[in-house]
Amino acid sequence: MRRTAFEMVHRAQLGHPGGDFSAIDAMATLYFGVMNYDVRRPNWEDRDRFIMSKGHATGALYTALCGAGYFPEDWLQTYMQPHSKLNGHPNRNYLPGVETNTGPLGHGFPVAVGIAIAGQLRGASYRTFVLTGDGEQQEGSNWEAAMVAGHRKLANLTLIIDRNRLQQGAGTEETSGLDPLDQKYAAFGWDVEMIDGHDHAALLATLGRAPGNKPRCVIANTVKGKGVSFMENQASWHHGVPNDAQFAQAMKELV
Repeated sequence: MRRTAFEMVHRAQLGHPGGDFSAIDAMATLYFGVMNYDVRRPNWEDRDRFIMSKGHATGALYTALCGAGYFPEDWLQTYMQPHSKLNGHPNRNYLPGVETNTGPLGHGFPVAVGIAIAGQLRGASYRTFVLTGDGEQQEGSNWEAAMVAGHRKLANLTLIIDRNRLQQGAGTEETSGLDPLDQKYAAFGWDVEMIDGHDHAALLATLGRAPGNKPRCVIANTVKGKGVSFMENQASWHHGVPNDAQFAQAMKELV
């Protein structure tokens, strides 16, 4: 998935590969090990819902949706091209499998809370998963959503925080410190787990576990640009794009 996402970014000379790479392991685990869905019926009422709240990480989202069978592989070659269905931020009007449009940070998580409330009120079986960036946690709307979810004991909701500790141009703790993030969510009435966000076994065990009686917050400790030596832990790769030499080097490292 990382190779494919990087090919998309290189071809388009646009994208956010650093955050794609930190989120891809969680995405792979959700779509190929945890979530219940039917690509032949993308609007199936009992499907699990996924919201990509860090909407710029479309390289991670689109490779997952394509791998799951929501659209043909050749669509990936049109990423961020004129008239493409694969925009820089996901659009539910263009792509099956996209539950809501995202991009402006801080909006996807509240939408996910609303979807989870709807399921709770109906007694529905579906689960709702939402992935946010850690820089995104600086948005006040997230904390309103977290408070409501904890109050309503939305056990059908799982929040994954991509904790790569970098945002555009700086570290999260330099910009507006988030720690102790786990204690904050626990205080809002969430079950909280901190895991290695690149450990597939840990991701599968945590995300695949049956719901308890509270919303679940999974703080996934990750590396921005994971898998490529010159990209790892570099804020410049938040929205950096590779030249041909960098692309060739990355393809050698991404095995």
